[in-house]
Amino acid sequence: MRIAATILCLAVATGCAEQRLDLSVLSGPPDMVTGGDALVEVSGAGASSLQVELNGRDVTSSFRGVLDPSRLVGRLSELKVGKNTLTAKVGERSASLELINHPSTGPVFSGPHQAPFVCQTELAGLGPPSDANCSVQTRSTYYYRSTDTVEPQRRGAGRSRIPPVFKPLDPSVPRPSDIARTTTTQGHEQDFIVRVESGTINRAIYEIAFLHDPADALPDPWSATPGWNGRLVYRFGGGCRAGYRQGLIGSPLQDVPSLANGYAVAVSSLNVFGNNCNDVISAETAMMVKEHFTESFGAPVHTIGAGGSGGAMQQHLIAQNYPGLLDGIIPGASYPDTATLAPPITDCSLLARAIDNSSHDWSDAQKKAVSGFATWATCESWMRSFSPSLIQPGSCHEVVPRELIYHPDLRPDGIRCGFHDNLVNLVGRDSASGLAQRALDNVGVQYGLKAFNDGLIDAERFIELNETVGGFDADGNIVPDRSTADTDAVRLLYQTGRVNSGGGSLGAIPIIDTRRYSDPSGNIHDRVRTFMTGARLQRAHGSSGNRVVLTNPPPGLDVVRLMDQWLDEMAADESGDEPVAAISRSRPEELSDACWSAEGERLADNGAQEESGPCSELYPPSDDPRIAAGAPLGGDILKCQLKPLDPADYGQSLNSEQLNRLRAVFPDGVCDFSKLGIGQVPLERTWIRY
Repeated sequence: MRIAATILCLAVATGCAEQRLDLSVLSGPPDMVTGGDALVEVSGAGASSLQVELNGRDVTSSFRGVLDPSRLVGRLSELKVGKNTLTAKVGERSASLELINHPSTGPVFSGPHQAPFVCQTELAGLGPPSDANCSVQTRSTYYYRSTDTVEPQRRGAGRSRIPPVFKPLDPSVPRPSDIARTTTTQGHEQDFIVRVESGTINRAIYEIAFLHDPADALPDPWSATPGWNGRLVYRFGGGCRAGYRQGLIGSPLQDVPSLANGYAVAVSSLNVFGNNCNDVISAETAMMVKEHFTESFGAPVHTIGAGGSGGAMQQHLIAQNYPGLLDGIIPGASYPDTATLAPPITDCSLLARAIDNSSHDWSDAQKKAVSGFATWATCESWMRSFSPSLIQPGSCHEVVPRELIYHPDLRPDGIRCGFHDNLVNLVGRDSASGLAQRALDNVGVQYGLKAFNDGLIDAERFIELNETVGGFDADGNIVPDRSTADTDAVRLLYQTGRVNSGGGSLGAIPIIDTRRYSDPSGNIHDRVRTFMTGARLQRAHGSSGNRVVLTNPPPGLDVVRLMDQWLDEMAADESGDEPVAAISRSRPEELSDACWSAEGERLADNGAQEESGPCSELYPPSDDPRIAAGAPLGGDILKCQLKPLDPADYGQSLNSEQLNRLRAVFPDGVCDFSKLGIGQVPLERTWIRY
């Protein structure tokens, strides 16, 4: 990410533009520098004539040339917290840049830190923290890939986060004989030895790994090494849970193919939604880790996001709201975002309670129909994992001391770990209760509408279901009244980009969406989510041509390398066309919408973005409770506009008594899904601060 500075040209000669002197930050936005360091480039000057000062201190010697002699790069240190002034001079030409430095412990733009906060560095093997921000000393270790073919379970598979194919390497002793060899994407063959750096940034544990021979110098902003191919893969982890803890991470060594090809791989505990389900904190952490990487090793040619489930939601939202952090994304088992996922999954608990207490028998087929899923077992899976625990304030992680956690009687002022509570910096607090504003709403939702119109359930089941379905109170308990969202919270979630609208920069980068099809098994990672994102991209840009959908791809398909090739082709495109068109044209020939059968046959699928074509015949997508209630495929209406109940909207006839019962359920009307939702406004801007 390169952010140009505002330039002051003081030359009096004609042709000032030709003598332009530029200052730019290579490591991040100039107003979001962290940790007292910044990587800065000066262009338009030679080393012999340049003078650079930081807060009046001469730092000219920090700048060195790269391949282009007119570009000089300097790694500045000892920036003070707050404003810093950088000036560059060549003769009468001058450029200035203000750098705003923040502590390496954050925050930068995510708002006040969450407290209390449980450190987990000792559990991660990094020793006790040195401060309340869970900081530890940065360290590095080496591992090598072994040619040893001993079965993984004999090496303790499942008990270690380090894959069994890797063994620790001590650089001070002779090398073992079982070191594997590998060849990078740039054709460099070398021992498969990986350097892993561990530390803490933004209160999170991070690790950075790449191929490196310990006998060689490390890469830096001025020189490359054979092991690193100049690209960074940033991996995001799944789940969704409130924070109040540092969290743990999987090892970057688990991405064996990327490391073998020469990619650097970065991970961080606050880029795992199972540790903290807050995409703004995730974006802030990714920015800070990438900044540290760039200052240490040089600016990546490309930064590629990867990860599934909750990791996919992070990629979508970071790509939309923080342009420049990720150049391309590879969401797997994807969901569009968390805000619009919460309503349909918590609906499962409402539907289950209403059906269990029904005066009518319900068949599995009828329960399936009102859920919209491929099987009612999907709702059961959601109820075992996130419904309604996602929105309940007491559902903190077990490492958070129980005596600190909210209890309605014992600890009414305790910390709250519900989904919206965890986003309090983003949605604000209710002025009366002091609780986080909530965007959960089911007013006007006619559950089972499609099933009723299709004749799969009768009028009595349809009416009773909606009479008894209820909603959730502030503590996530099911109550008779329906849930009513705070309209301010709804508007803020749209306005600030917490809802994936397909906007921002999401339509300006390439996307490879990968998914294992498991809908019939009741797996919560259902295929319809891929089409939801496609519908939102289509609405925002008139096309989803910047995205490729791959269903059940073979294990050997290297999507990271394909994304890298796609980005290289885009960089070479000088057409000046609209982003979606240019991205679509740059896509490698072998990368196109497709699925693979159980026998491994590849099926090209030109309809993969629109729920049609051979792949949808082989792997049919389903709905969810909101789509089954008449909501559009995009699935992004948090609070619907209402319209009067109209008997003509139903596929079965209703008598006057039944209509009166429905009007009692919906006194203000039913959802009008032909219109945008209440508060559904466009994304206001990117890089918002809280």
